[in-house]
Amino acid sequence: MSTTTDKISSPPCMEATDSDCTVPVIHIDPTLCTGCRRCAGVCPVDAIEGLPGEPQTVNADRCVFCGQCVQICSVYASDWADASPQEAAIRRQARMRERDMPADIGEPLFAAYYSYSLNKVTDMMKKPGQLRIVQCAPAIRVSLAEEFGMPFGTLTPGKMAAALRRLGFDRVYDTNFGADVTIMEEGTELIRRVTEGGPLPMFTSCCPAWVRFAEIEYPDLLDHLSSCKSPMQMLGALVKTYGAQLDEVKPANIYSVAIMPCTCKQFECDRPEMEADGYRDVDEVLTTRELAYWIKQRGIDFMNLPDEEFDSPLGKYSGAGTIFGVTGGVMEAAIRTGYELLTNEKLPKLQLDFVRGEEGIRVAEVQVGELQLKVAVVAGLQHAYQLLDRVQAGECDYHFIEVMGCPAGCISGGGQPKLMLEKQKMEAYRARKSSIYGHDAASQVRKSHENPFIIKLYDEFLGEPLGHVSHHLLHTTFHKRGPGKQSRSSDVSTNGNNDYSLH
Repeated sequence: MSTTTDKISSPPCMEATDSDCTVPVIHIDPTLCTGCRRCAGVCPVDAIEGLPGEPQTVNADRCVFCGQCVQICSVYASDWADASPQEAAIRRQARMRERDMPADIGEPLFAAYYSYSLNKVTDMMKKPGQLRIVQCAPAIRVSLAEEFGMPFGTLTPGKMAAALRRLGFDRVYDTNFGADVTIMEEGTELIRRVTEGGPLPMFTSCCPAWVRFAEIEYPDLLDHLSSCKSPMQMLGALVKTYGAQLDEVKPANIYSVAIMPCTCKQFECDRPEMEADGYRDVDEVLTTRELAYWIKQRGIDFMNLPDEEFDSPLGKYSGAGTIFGVTGGVMEAAIRTGYELLTNEKLPKLQLDFVRGEEGIRVAEVQVGELQLKVAVVAGLQHAYQLLDRVQAGECDYHFIEVMGCPAGCISGGGQPKLMLEKQKMEAYRARKSSIYGHDAASQVRKSHENPFIIKLYDEFLGEPLGHVSHHLLHTTFHKRGPGKQSRSSDVSTNGNNDYSLH
C-alpha cells in the first residue's frame, strides 16, 4: 500500500494536567430541559444538579460519563412546532451543529445528549495513505440490529463486519480478542497478588466509568485496581505494534477507530497515558448509535448484508472474550482461565451461573484447588460504595471484585440504542444478555488461554503475561481526580454469599 510522510495517527501524547484531559462528554440543553430530574434519579454520583422544574446541569468534575442520563431522558425539542417548515429546519440544523451531529439524523433531539465523534471519523476516513482499522466491542453485535428494526438481542457479528468494510475500513478486528488478552494479563496479575502478595481485593479495570469513579471517590484505593488497560486500549496498542508489523505498515499511518456501547470510552481513549511509543492506542471512538447513523447515512442495507468474518489474527476470539459484554462476564472469563492456571486441571463446568445475574452485588466463594477464592460482582456504580467503604475500613476479605458502571454491564451502556419505555429496556437487556451467552456457548474455544491466536501472540510478540513487552504496552496507571467520597452511599444488600466447588 502507499504511504505518506505525514502522520495519520494522533500526535504523540504530551504531558497534560487532569483538567486538560477531562473534556465534558455528557450535556444537558437548558433550552429543552424541563427539570423532571429523571436523569438525577439514575445518576450514580449525584452529578446532575438543579432544582425540580428548572433546567439541570452536569457537574463535569463529578460526572463519570456513564450516559445513563442520556438513556433515560425523554424530553425532546418541540419549540419550533409553530414555525414554518423552513424555519423549523433551520433551527433544528443549528442545534445539530451545536452538538456536532450528522446533518441527516432524523430522530428527536433530546435534552440530555453526549458528544459525537462521527463527523471527525468520516473526515479522517477520507485521508489517503492510511490503513483504516476498526474494532468492535462484544455488546455491539447483540444491539446494533435493533437500530434497523430487528428484534432485541439479534446477534449480527457477520453483518456488522460486512457493514464496516463497506464503510471503508481495511481491517475489521474485534475487541473480544483484547478481552482474551486482558484475561491473560489480569488473571496472571490476580494469581501473583494472591500467591506472592499485593493489594487485595483486586478490582477489575475494564470499565472506564468505574475507573473514573474510583479516581474521584476513592483515590486512596487506586492501588487495588488491576493495572491492566481495558480490552479496547489493549487491542489498540497491539494494532499499532504487532498488527503494524504483520501489515508491514508504520504505526504513524494507522488510523484506529473503536465502536463501543459506552459514552465514557472516548474519555478513556483521550487519557494522556493511553499511548505507547508516541502513538495513541486508539484514535477515535464511536458509539453503537453513531455506527447505526453512519450505516444509514451511507445507504447500506444492513438487514440484507451477507455475513463476513473478522480479520485474522486480531479478530479471532474465544467465548470468554464474548461474555465481557455482560455483568459478571469478566469474572467468569477470569475464573475459567485462573482455575486451570492455578490447578493445572481442566475446569469441569464452563457455565458459572453463580457470577451471572442482574444489577446489584453478587458474592461467592469458589474452591480453586486449595484456595478458597472469594469474589464479588458489582453492576451499577451506586452499589459500589458499600464494598469500597469496607475495603477502606480493612473489613473486606474478597480476593477479586468485578465492577461495571452500567446496570446490566456493557449491554446497557449509555451509547446503546435508546429505549423510551422501561418495559422495553428490561426486555432488551434480557435478550442482549441471552444472545451474548448463546454466542459464548456456540464458540469452539471458550477459554482465553486456549485461543490459538492468543497463544501465537505471546509466542511471537509479547513473550509472557506481565512480561516487559506486556507491561510497556498493556498496563497503565490511574490518578487521583478528587478529594474522596462526596456522593451518596448506598445500603445495598448482596446476593449470593454461597460456596461453590468447581469439581
